[in-house]
Amino acid sequence: MSMPIQHYLQFSDLTADDYAWLFERAAVIKRKFKSYEKYHPLADRTLAMIFEKASTRTRVSFEAGMYQLGGSVVHLTTGDTQLGRAEPIEDSAKVISRMVDLVMIRTFGQDKIERFAEHSRVPVINGLTNEFHPCQILADIFTFLEHRGLNSEGMPDPACLAGKTVAWVGDGNNMANTWLQAADLLRFTVHVSTPRGYEVDQAVAGVRSRDSYKVFKNPMDACRGADLVTTDVWTSMGYEAENEERRKAFADWCVDEEMMKAAKPDALFMHCLPAHRGEEVSAEVIDGPQSVVWDEAENRMHVQKALMEFLLLGRVSS
Repeated sequence: MSMPIQHYLQFSDLTADDYAWLFERAAVIKRKFKSYEKYHPLADRTLAMIFEKASTRTRVSFEAGMYQLGGSVVHLTTGDTQLGRAEPIEDSAKVISRMVDLVMIRTFGQDKIERFAEHSRVPVINGLTNEFHPCQILADIFTFLEHRGLNSEGMPDPACLAGKTVAWVGDGNNMANTWLQAADLLRFTVHVSTPRGYEVDQAVAGVRSRDSYKVFKNPMDACRGADLVTTDVWTSMGYEAENEERRKAFADWCVDEEMMKAAKPDALFMHCLPAHRGEEVSAEVIDGPQSVVWDEAENRMHVQKALMEFLLLGRVSS
């Protein structure tokens, strides 16, 4: 029997129960990887990776992950395909999805990936758009649970997120939008602090209720009592022309030791990388004892392996 197609275009595409399953599977798959146990559930399956935006972590994590699951990978840029020329996205989707089992796209506008998915015969994964970065937040939450939310059996337990606070300091960008969706779905709170003019657009984020997040003018107030403090670069890819203007506007939004002291004593620090030490985060914080950025980066691969398994095979147990 064929499964209905499930795309992963934004965090809200899955349910809280789906995420509980994915976090558990990611832990199982990671343990297999760490113990050098061969696990090839996606043998003879092919992932097409389409990049309109450059990448390090997204490419390595998806490509290595798919190979480790026994599958193969086709790597494409818009310069390699008709996507960057005259062919409509809809036509490219119809063709590519007849030749592979799964597609990951890293592009600019969310509308492009939605148009592709609408005409795809296989699951489509958002590797990043201007509006959302669901795979990154999937890895971030898994990383938090590894450090602060394991149950008695040593497995990540999303129930541990209840009552927790995440401080988002910086741009109201795709990461912020996705954190808000995650908080709405998994029942924790996000404290958001952005410079004026760079706020989160609630309509873009698609969050129906303000109950899961609070807005703070002062980033220090946003960090106060937080379980996790996280940020991103001040100038995301595609906004380079605004770099100098943003550097001035964001000058007070650098996560430093003082901000981390305002958070809980055992608070973690995360950054999706690449990072600019001395801009959005101080070297003392990102390289300090509360930082889990390297675990966070590695976990992109493990959660995405669980995600690919889930989208292609459903809820397996092995």
